[in-house]
Order: sequence, then C-alpha cells, then structure tokens
Amino acid sequence: MATGSAIEHVAIVGGGFMGTGIAESVAVAGVPVVVCDVDQSSIERARSRIESSLQHAVSGGRLDRAHADAVRDRIDLTTDLAAIVAAELVVEAVPEDRGLKLEVMRAIDGVVATDVIVASNTSSIPIGELAQVVRAPGRVLGMHFFPPAPVVTLVEIVVALDTNTETVDRAKAFVEQIGKRPIETKDRSGFIVNMLLVPYLMAAVRMFEDDFASREDIDMGMMLGCGHTMGPLALCDFLGLDVLYAVCDSMYKEFKRDEYAPPPLMKRMLASGRLGRKSGRGFYEYE
Repeated sequence: MATGSAIEHVAIVGGGFMGTGIAESVAVAGVPVVVCDVDQSSIERARSRIESSLQHAVSGGRLDRAHADAVRDRIDLTTDLAAIVAAELVVEAVPEDRGLKLEVMRAIDGVVATDVIVASNTSSIPIGELAQVVRAPGRVLGMHFFPPAPVVTLVEIVVALDTNTETVDRAKAFVEQIGKRPIETKDRSGFIVNMLLVPYLMAAVRMFEDDFASREDIDMGMMLGCGHTMGPLALCDFLGLDVLYAVCDSMYKEFKRDEYAPPPLMKRMLASGRLGRKSGRGFYEYE
C-alpha cells in the first residue's frame, strides 16, 4: 500500500442495502469494487438492488444511461471471499450483529495483507472491539455510511484507540475521492449522528406508544415545526426497526442511559415481523 496514493480497488463484504449502496457510490466515482456475499441467492438480490438503484438514478437525472452502464460494469459480485485479495480497502457491511461482524472481520483478515485498510460500516459497535480480531489493528477504523448511500454525502470516520494516522488520512481522502464528506469521531457506541439521533427517535416511539399523539401528527410536527424532511416514525421505518433496535441495544449496553433503551413496542413490532419499509409494515404500511 503506497502511503498517500489514491485507492484504486475496493471490496465490500456484505451485499445488503448498505453494502450495495456503498458499492454503487464507489463505482460511480470510477473505482472498481468487488461485492462479496454468502450465497448465490444473496448475490442475485444484491444485483437486483443495484440495478433498481441505477434505474432510479437515471430516471431521476443523477446519471445518464451510459454512465449507469459503466457503473454496473465496475461492480463484481461474488460468493468467493478470495476475490477481495487485491483490494486496498475492504469495508465490512454485514448486518448489525456483533458476533457476525467479528466472524466476518476474522475472515477478511485471513485473506488480505496486513497493510490493507479494513473498515466497518457498523452504526454502533465499538471499532476497537472489532479491531482486536484483526492483525495490525492500526489499519482498522469505522467508515459509517448513511442510507441511501448513493445519495447521502456524509460518512463518519471512526477512530479507535489503535487506529494509526496514516489509516485515518487515507480513509478521509478516499471518502472525498468518491465525492462524499468525512467527519471524524472517537470510538464510542453511536458515534456522532446516532448519539444525537437515537434519543430523538426513541422519544417519538414512546410518544406513540403512550397514545400521546397519532403517528401522522408526531411526524408532521417535526416536519413542519422543525423543517425535517422526514418525521421520526417514518424515519424509523426507513432505517429498519431491526437495525435501529440493534443500535439502541448496543448504545444502552455501553452507556446504561434510558434515552437509548428501545421501548417495549419496538420489541413487539419485531416479533410481529414489522420491520419497516423492508417488510411492508412498520409504524406505517407500504406496498
């Protein structure tokens, strides 16, 4: 890895909503990217997700057809983890499960060289914990993208105790290279955005749970009263209640503060399969 040089090859491990969104962002910037997932059905879902996103970008005027075709050609989808060996940056983007992320980080470490930057897209799990299963933990950091990744320009760069300066500098340069804006945060559960966002979202859920106001009025109050583009309950549905619950749980375990605890209603909704937009039902219903 050449110090200070532009990153020319990226790998994403995890082809879900965030993984494919990150891959698209990288490919739009002209950088080849490998997306690795566990089986062929996961790969086909990832392929369909990328195709749908690119079509949306073309219809919305963000990309022309030729550019979209070039982006598609830069993304290699595979079930073979060995395909990530040539990457200069590997981003772990599997679901927000501590055990799974540790397993994936170990697997990545078993394939790539010790000078390759290994980043996690975790929303809340401490990077220092994930780094301890990787050789040379100085090259590990958080690179937290926000949904939808092809559109949202913010990326949190999460610096663990062992993360070295070169890794941070190259990660920030890469984020700028793909047209996004990095902000730097210390390594604690929730980082910057979720430390501020989660208490707000959970307050809205508790308000709805207590029948204090309707879901529509809660959301409309924040949209018209505070200029938010999306109300808190609609945002919960968009983020995914399963993802949000995992973030809340991680933050509550670290800080033991009530404002981070997921309300009982969320647990009941998960048990009923109400995950938000992804399942067609959450606080609202979706086609």
